[in-house]
Order: sequence, then structure tokens, then C-alpha cells
Amino acid sequence: MSMTKRERCMAAVKGEKPDKIPYSLWSHMPQFDHDADAITEKTYEFYKAYDVDFIKTMNNGMYSIEDFGAVIDYSEVAKGGMAKLVSTPIETAEDWTKLTVKPLTEGAIARELHYLEMILEKVKADDVPVIFTVFTPITTANKLCGGKIGQYIHQGHGEEVKAALEVICQTTEALAAKAIEMGADGVFMASQMSNYATSMAVEPLTASEYLEYGKPYDVRVLNAANNAGGWMNTIHCHGDNIMFDILKDYPVQVFNWHAWETLPTVDEVLATTDKCIMGGLKRFDITECNHNAIRHQIYECCRMSGGRRLILTPGCVIRYPLNEEMLSYVKKTKESVEQDMGL
Repeated sequence: MSMTKRERCMAAVKGEKPDKIPYSLWSHMPQFDHDADAITEKTYEFYKAYDVDFIKTMNNGMYSIEDFGAVIDYSEVAKGGMAKLVSTPIETAEDWTKLTVKPLTEGAIARELHYLEMILEKVKADDVPVIFTVFTPITTANKLCGGKIGQYIHQGHGEEVKAALEVICQTTEALAAKAIEMGADGVFMASQMSNYATSMAVEPLTASEYLEYGKPYDVRVLNAANNAGGWMNTIHCHGDNIMFDILKDYPVQVFNWHAWETLPTVDEVLATTDKCIMGGLKRFDITECNHNAIRHQIYECCRMSGGRRLILTPGCVIRYPLNEEMLSYVKKTKESVEQDMGL
């Protein structure tokens, strides 16, 4: 019997056998993501074009620092590059103590919630899950200071950093809960600092430092989303060489990482956690149109999972330029492989 998109994703999250493996794709849309109306329309067009089984909001990747006073240059994103911090309110260690909790009704946060409200309204008849992107507090803090969070901690300013993390955490907890209350099915919490080889910071954190400055705040945000009723809360473990021993026990239903780009392997995550995995596609193979590599990754994910506890997606955003033929190839190949394997 055919399932709705929500039923299909719910079955995967619960470890049950869906009628077919759910899948999704996403990218940043820097030309539109500062305009709630425009990004809503583009998200909806993307959803309809590729018939994805859930929608991850395509939020601006730096929105969490805008309201704290950061200025960002996005000009390179559409060319396949990354956003760059132009100016920051964090110039000295003392500046960490000057941050204040931000309301949900103003600025970038209000813009992103309005975007969520509108996309939920547009797809309310489709029974499709929507998950809203938030960032771990330490990810936001690191972006806010231009990647120097490790330097501040290692220079003995840990207490000042914690003061800022508390403010950022309270803001993010409220945002996560509000998104679920508005109708989102979960949050997609991006963690860009929980790896041993991060390129996001001048000085990476050790595992013990992440246990002190990262995990406690991460868990608070996730608990806020869980307590609000989120059933598809996802941890996105960004980058190479992730702190898997720390992240694997996070209070989420779904575990997303850069599978095939870095360890752990797909079968390792399935064997050592009770989470539904979200991933399995190497995003650069999509960008570079490596058809055989994508087919093989789909086959291996299907083989390892047997069609359970799997939501097939890239490990992270698909970078520009987007190739429509290649994006369409993912769904067609998934369905072909499923049929060939009798899943």
C-alpha cells in the first residue's frame, strides 16, 4: 500500500519498513534566502521539481549570527564558494559577555520563522514533513568570531565564551521550540565544530573541550525540540573525522553526516546506534555528475540497511552549480535499485 511522504519518513524513523526508501535533496539559495517570500517560492519549486519526501528549509547559512551584529558577504556562494564574515561584534574576550538573548519577533530570526510559516502553509495538503535548520550554539559562536572560538578558549577566556554560549543557547532553544510549535516536524541541527579536523576554526577543539563547551548546549536545544513534539529531530555532523563517540548518543531520532566522505561507515552507524540514518550520497559526486558513484552509493546503502532506518540524502548541502539532470537521476536510480533488489 502506498504511503504518504510523512508516513514514509515516520516508518523509516521508527525502524519499520516503508513502502519505499524516503529521500531528499537540498542546497543553499543565496540569491533568494534574505527574502522570505522569494525563498519560500524557490523551496516549493525545488520540492515539486524533485518530489522529495521531506523538506529541509534552505535557510541562509549565517542567519544565526545576523541578529548578534555580524555583517556577512555572500557573493561567492552562488559560484560554489562560502559566505565570508565582514565584521563581527566580537573583537575582544570581554565582548562575549555583552551579547543578549534575541527575540523571535525581530530581524533574521523573524525572517526565517516567516519563511517556515509560509512553506508550511504551501505544503499543508501534501502531508510532507518539514524540518527547520538551526545551528548548535558553539557553531553560532564560532561563526560570530570568525572561526576563533578555539583561540579564545585556549587563551583562558572560557568563562567569557560560556557567558555567550548561554545567551546563544537560550535564543536557539526558543527558536527550536517555536519552529516545532508552528508545525515543523523536527529541527535539523547543524554541528560544525564537533569534529577533530574542523576547517571551521583556526584552532579545533578537543573532545574534552567539546564535552564542556559544545555538548551541554547542544542537548538543551535538542531537548527543547523534543519537548515541543518534534519527531524527526536530526543532528547534522558536519565535516571530516567527526566526534562520533560523543554525537552518536545525542537525543535525536535521525543521524546525518558526510557518509562516504569520512568515517564512520553507513553500516557502522546502523550497527552502533538506534538512529535512523539520513545520508548515503556523496554530495560532490552529485555536483561532479559521477553517475556510477551515486548508483553504487545507493546500492550499498540499500544493501546495508535492507531498506530500514534509511533516509537517502546527501551528507550536506549540494553546492552550486546545480545540475538538474543529476538531481533527477538520484530519485530515478533509487527507485530502480530498490526494484532490482526487491526492497
